[in-house]
Amino acid sequence: MLTAQVVKDWARESGADLVGIGNMERFEGAPLDSDPRYIFPEAKSIIGLGFRVHRGLYRGIEEGTFFAGLPSMGYANINDVYAPIALRGVGDLLEDSGYEAVLYQNTAVRYGTNRGTPVREGYPRPDVFLHFRIAAYICGMGEIGWSKVFLTPEFGPRQRFAFVITDAELEPDPLMEPGTLCDGCKLCVSNCPLDALPAEKAVTIPIEGREISWSDMDVERCSAGFASATAEYNPFLPDDFAEGIEKLRAMPPGPERTEMLKQYGGAWGLARNTPYSTAGWESYHHPGAICGARGCQRACFMHLEEQGKLSNKFRRPFRIRKPWKLDV
Repeated sequence: MLTAQVVKDWARESGADLVGIGNMERFEGAPLDSDPRYIFPEAKSIIGLGFRVHRGLYRGIEEGTFFAGLPSMGYANINDVYAPIALRGVGDLLEDSGYEAVLYQNTAVRYGTNRGTPVREGYPRPDVFLHFRIAAYICGMGEIGWSKVFLTPEFGPRQRFAFVITDAELEPDPLMEPGTLCDGCKLCVSNCPLDALPAEKAVTIPIEGREISWSDMDVERCSAGFASATAEYNPFLPDDFAEGIEKLRAMPPGPERTEMLKQYGGAWGLARNTPYSTAGWESYHHPGAICGARGCQRACFMHLEEQGKLSNKFRRPFRIRKPWKLDV
């Protein structure tokens, strides 16, 4: 008999570090263009698989000496190699038990989302984009922090996700109460090099009677900053791109900033087309992570580790030396 525990045990044997299960009713009220019930209307459950990002992959960026590890092994390898293998394992189990499985990997969005023409009245435009952080919350795997990064009690912000949508009716995991992990310290805000996270302005959504909130992130700033950072935190940044980053940093959202970004191919273009990130994109189909998630992940997991909230523990603290910063 296929049970939630059988699925979880199989998922871990297939390579997942974390597994959670949610029911599809928890998506009630979700925007049409991110509601997985339109992908598989007969689905009963969603299975979340989590894969740790090893803390050591942030080490070289913390020391300022090795920036390739995080984007290559912490993002590209998990998204494109490791997670799909685990997804296939869970999909095989479901199919062999007589159930259908929609395997949804992180990089499916590279094809583009909500760009097509609706094929039925009342349907969203394809492709439907599964909001991974909301889906992970619905699977009971943790909570969304103020930074909008998902936090788990095992690894804090250090994991990537993949999901399986299925018509197997499995027992759902309980939802985490907001504030269990994120205490609202706002260290993510003060440590973000591009000031992409407002300290007070929030996005709030209801899920099964709970109000889930996170910072109303400036996505353009974050996209450019994550892969290119700023002149103070990017030893690879050419002067012409440094100028673009600083312009972006100084400008509020609006037509002028949008027009400026067009010169660089948009925020991701600015990020990806810096020489260091271009090499990473060509090799791993993933841009660099020069910022190293300085606020939203590094400051966050250090804070959670200091509080003893995470089950994945280490013999020494992550930050050993004073943080580096270039004099520009």
